[in-house]
Amino acid sequence: MRLHKKTTFAFFIFLGAFLFFSAPLWAQGKYDQAVSKPLMMMVAFGALSLLPIVLIMMTSFIKISVVLALVRSALGTQQIPPNQVITGLSLILTIYIMSPVFIEVYRSAESVVQQNSSEGFLSQATLGLAQEAVKKGQEPFRTFITKFAHEKDRSLFYNLARKMRKAEDRESIKDNDFLILIPAFIVSELSRAFQIGFIVFLPFLVIDMVVANILLSLGMFQLSPVTVSLPFKLLLFVLVDGWYLLARGLVLGYI
Repeated sequence: MRLHKKTTFAFFIFLGAFLFFSAPLWAQGKYDQAVSKPLMMMVAFGALSLLPIVLIMMTSFIKISVVLALVRSALGTQQIPPNQVITGLSLILTIYIMSPVFIEVYRSAESVVQQNSSEGFLSQATLGLAQEAVKKGQEPFRTFITKFAHEKDRSLFYNLARKMRKAEDRESIKDNDFLILIPAFIVSELSRAFQIGFIVFLPFLVIDMVVANILLSLGMFQLSPVTVSLPFKLLLFVLVDGWYLLARGLVLGYI
């Protein structure tokens, strides 16, 4: 069976996103007549289980989490901040950055439901209505991913996808399919995260080298340069207001 460009994977991902952001409306009973409650509950739980994939792979969470982890490594503070704090801060910043996209997804999907309601078809709607809402709601995500996926990475995965398919299936592949955009976006985000990490590492590396040379010249071989340089790296990070600069830079990178 040929793989259609609107894959089942992409469908359920955006169905989960739509159900998540329209949950208050369903809870209020606004769309209770759209589909049967047991069927909607089954689809909702199945789709919501894919929301972590949406959050991690199709948002700014990738770059933010990697950058914060690299900053912690550059400081040499071991597990401080702990992993829970790094993940929590990454999640909060991701929601802050992606909120315009989420709002646009919600409005696009809601417009489909309202249009069918105004035309009197809401009582007869099935999962086809949800599928139509998903098709409308996925476009803001497509725009976001396309904007931040490097052209080189998109071209790479597009060409690879064409080589992997049979000749009769190659024409169905488009360069704006999620099958192409998602891996290109992930690779692009990782590339940008490591570039930021390299820049962040440099000043702390200089401090480590200076401290190591001073200890060596004084003959203090028993003192660990990492332990001695840690207070100076923390002092530098505090003086330049490092968390402010990091948060500001990460958010501005998506504007």
